[in-house]
Amino acid sequence: MFLLGRAVSTVMLLVLAGQQAENAWTSAQPSLWDFSTMWDGRWYNIIAETGYPHELPYTDDGHVGENAWAFLPAYPAIVRGLMAITGLPWSISGVLISVLFALAASLVFYKVLIKHVPAQQALFAIVLFAVSPVSPLFQLAYAESMQLFLIALVILLMQRRLYGWVIPVVIVLSLTRPGALAVALAIGLHWIYRFAKRKRSRFPTRERVLLASVALISAGAGFAWMFIAGWVTGVPTAYLDTELAWRSAYIGYQELIPFTPWIHAAQWWTTSFGYPELGGYILLGALVVGFFVFLLTPAMKKLGVDVRFWLASYALYLLAVFFPQSSTFRLLAPLFPVLGAIAAPKSKVYRVIMVVLFIVLQWGWLLICWRIDGYDWSPP
Repeated sequence: MFLLGRAVSTVMLLVLAGQQAENAWTSAQPSLWDFSTMWDGRWYNIIAETGYPHELPYTDDGHVGENAWAFLPAYPAIVRGLMAITGLPWSISGVLISVLFALAASLVFYKVLIKHVPAQQALFAIVLFAVSPVSPLFQLAYAESMQLFLIALVILLMQRRLYGWVIPVVIVLSLTRPGALAVALAIGLHWIYRFAKRKRSRFPTRERVLLASVALISAGAGFAWMFIAGWVTGVPTAYLDTELAWRSAYIGYQELIPFTPWIHAAQWWTTSFGYPELGGYILLGALVVGFFVFLLTPAMKKLGVDVRFWLASYALYLLAVFFPQSSTFRLLAPLFPVLGAIAAPKSKVYRVIMVVLFIVLQWGWLLICWRIDGYDWSPP
């Protein structure tokens, strides 16, 4: 199922590569490998080849410009290792590592689901995972495949109460993609849940202390890259300033105040398209309320509390720090466990419709976000 999903994405990528005009990353009609390493893939390439800058770039008006510190080191380091061992170029090595981690993520995701739902439902969730709208990322030179594997592994370890093993996993995750703070919150919710249920299910002191320690270590890991970037560059806010540079094209340079980016986005997107601001706020409120209500549906409850703790925690993390733009679709990928609930209906007609819909949305994502058409303001 995973390989069939990758075959579908490969056909789409080949079609678009054959139509791709010359751009900042590739020549006209690039090879599949080159086409699969554009956008952020080039930043990871730079990190793998030369590392991180000791001096931050600045714009003419004195703000920190876009630079490699926005991209974490674990994925390019692994790709660099494969390049050194095999002699393969960056483009091939980056794609291979992504594919392998995506396959591993599929296998672990199945293990997460099979604990709570029938095998048929778990298998169909893997089908949806393989053809999901952003599943081309599974074979692009991006760190998302590695991130999803580590997230699935954290959930599985929480389900099996192997808390000590979460520590090395979350440390690697914190150096792969942002999200360790969401893990810390999910573990905190898990602690509260077990404490509340301690009369029906034992929660010994040793596990309480261990789980609390894991939560604290996860929170610390969530801030580690900020301190590393500040230490190397001599600018304490180097990482945050770098991240904020990417949203400056939309709303200018502003300080990060938690839970305000989505409000700013609701204002910016509605006014940019000529709609009243109130409509954006209403839509934002409906999306937030709708998502958390969805977590309380019977289909979601069947997936177990740990899946829902992760989904709620990551959603809150995105609400706190992320400014919605074209990368939103990719940033929503860590919510992939919802596919377990979407896969619940047994109707063959429903399942065929969902697969076709996901493939159509996958094509749409590639057209909007991956293909480059002149001055492109919709990066993936």
